[in-house]
Amino acid sequence: MKKKVLILLLFTILKVEAQSSTFSVVDSLFEKGRYKLALKKLKQIQLPSFLTNYKTAIIYESIDNYQQTAYFLEKALQFQDDEKAKIKLARAYQRLQQTHKAIKIYEEVVAKDPLNLVLKYQLGKLYLAKGNHKKAIPLFKKLIEQDVSNANYSYQLALAYAQKNDRDRMINSFIDTFKKDTTHLKAIAYLASSFHKLKDVDSTQLFVEKGLLLNKNHINLNKLKINQLYREEKYLESIPLLLNLDTIDKKDTYSISMLGRTYYNLDSLEQSKKYFKKLTRVDPENFKAFTHLGHIALKEKDYRTAWFSYQVATTRGKEKRDEEYYGLATMYYETNKPKQALVNFEKAYKENYKNYKALYQLATISDDYYKDKQIAYKYYKKYIETFEDKDQDMTNFIKKRIALIKEDYFMRGEKLDR
Repeated sequence: MKKKVLILLLFTILKVEAQSSTFSVVDSLFEKGRYKLALKKLKQIQLPSFLTNYKTAIIYESIDNYQQTAYFLEKALQFQDDEKAKIKLARAYQRLQQTHKAIKIYEEVVAKDPLNLVLKYQLGKLYLAKGNHKKAIPLFKKLIEQDVSNANYSYQLALAYAQKNDRDRMINSFIDTFKKDTTHLKAIAYLASSFHKLKDVDSTQLFVEKGLLLNKNHINLNKLKINQLYREEKYLESIPLLLNLDTIDKKDTYSISMLGRTYYNLDSLEQSKKYFKKLTRVDPENFKAFTHLGHIALKEKDYRTAWFSYQVATTRGKEKRDEEYYGLATMYYETNKPKQALVNFEKAYKENYKNYKALYQLATISDDYYKDKQIAYKYYKKYIETFEDKDQDMTNFIKKRIALIKEDYFMRGEKLDR
């Protein structure tokens, strides 16, 4: 009996030594990048174990085959409860976008080791990835308590508050991030964008400039700066930024459109035309490109091109097209076609009942075109009811016309519809 036990023990020792020798060969092959041979050697091991599966998983992980990585890590953990293997499995699940499985593992590991800040941080980010701000917020708050100097904890907390639509706490957390790390570009960009939405021009500009000092090619910060320059009519200052942006992101049509608008406002019509024509090629569905080509043609008294451009814009446009109908109406008016002008000014007003200029033109041209002043009077009254405070000159003119029309009808003894 003792002899049989000794033989079995010797056999086991020899097998373990053989496995150890095989593992050494596998490690050597893997280090040299011979991963296929390493996998072949591992498959030849007759007795599967934690190590055979774990080493196989590591090889698959190195070649980004996360499906196989997860499979062999799952098998490895059947032999042995190993924290390192669990964490690797969680990361493989993340790569496979099986976030719920990754979260479960991180929660188990963090429960056993609450001082592991790295895993807590990863878990918090996973909560955010799943939109679970209720779990993310207290976790990141706890992390900040454990390491008050870490800017990324404050940044992630800000993102969690953003998910919750808690604007004030979000901004405060981004500011806290910036205080801890004045080079945290993502936080700076969020602050610039947040203050822009709040219409806080000074704060927006402050963080835009700080961000551009860190990265002059940051797309969103450049857009914020360009938009502000455009609003301030500093068109010449915006052109170098737009030209630079055009070279950075060639797929985005923003810079092409803004260059067209900027040159138009500088009265550089040929340059403006060049960019809007380019925009029609790059983005044929952008009907506003045709709108601006219509505006340019109208300025150049090229009425045929203006008509064509506005017609294309009104046909392709799906949003409010009052600007397009207004341009078309103006073209008809300038070419002495008041009836068509009236039709299109009316269309412009119906597209957008806030377009006071369209209503004004509709009223004044109706006044000139129709002998019956009842039509113009109706539009004049509508303008006063809705837009009296919009434009003082227009309002003064309309009030005079209303008074004169009333007087004329009274003198003729005719009734004027109220």
